[in-house]
Amino acid sequence: MPLALDTLPDYPFTPRRFDRGAGIAMSYLDEGPREGEVVLMLHGNPSWSFYWRHLVKGLCDRYRCIVPDHVGMGLSDKPGDEHYRYTLQSRIEDVEKLLTHLGIDGPVTLAVHDWGGMIGFGWALKRRERVRRLVITNTAAFPLPKEKPLPWQLQLGRNYNIGALLIRGFNAFAAGTIDLCVANKVPPAVRAAYVAPYDSWKNRIGTLRFVQDIPLSSKDRAWAFVEESARVLPEYADRPAFIGWGLKDFVFDKHFLDGFTRALPKAEVMAFEDAHHYVLEDKHTVLVPAIRRFLDANPL
Repeated sequence: MPLALDTLPDYPFTPRRFDRGAGIAMSYLDEGPREGEVVLMLHGNPSWSFYWRHLVKGLCDRYRCIVPDHVGMGLSDKPGDEHYRYTLQSRIEDVEKLLTHLGIDGPVTLAVHDWGGMIGFGWALKRRERVRRLVITNTAAFPLPKEKPLPWQLQLGRNYNIGALLIRGFNAFAAGTIDLCVANKVPPAVRAAYVAPYDSWKNRIGTLRFVQDIPLSSKDRAWAFVEESARVLPEYADRPAFIGWGLKDFVFDKHFLDGFTRALPKAEVMAFEDAHHYVLEDKHTVLVPAIRRFLDANPL
């Protein structure tokens, strides 16, 4: 059943679609003035552009907000494996195809969350000169820290058939994340919006494939991107960066935050003891005006 856009709280946007190839349509938001400075917002798993809604509303009077739903996620098509390779490489290619489709070939502000961090920094590996500002929320751009074990919830989905069954059969990942990864319970309509795109076995393929693509060693196909991203991350230290972080996150925890602050020592940091992984759910009333102020104070 199609998601009823008029029922989504704080999402007064009109998603657009384009063919990223092979007849697969990506949904995306393009909000704000065409001549505005571009803010590219990349979500992770198992969220979608809905995660960024408060920030889009807070910026789109002046900034051009480009917010894709990755293939298999949100309002984008959810093809089977025979039609789409659910890999980091494909995600990076999708971002480039979207920006080319929109004619965006100049500077951007890169805003990332969760696996959107590796998609964004992976895309930037060959385009670092175009990334002029960073907005970073509970994400990664480097391998799992040595002192940080992969949480059992992700190990279950990544490595075991029972985990795959829970994710695709019972929507455990999308439902569990919005239930457990906020500091305060969200309203029912917000919960429904996060879960609704993943309403069947077929439509949950993206949430599972994202988990299965987590790179932990050189044996994994995404490892080269993660390793190279870690190597070049300090090169962004000369650019304005804003970090908003929920310290209750049991995946992207303080180990990951420390990785970013070491690489980006001049970054403005707002870290919250009482916020979780979905930090823009817990702290959007504080973070949105702070990010707006940051962008206004550091024009391109």
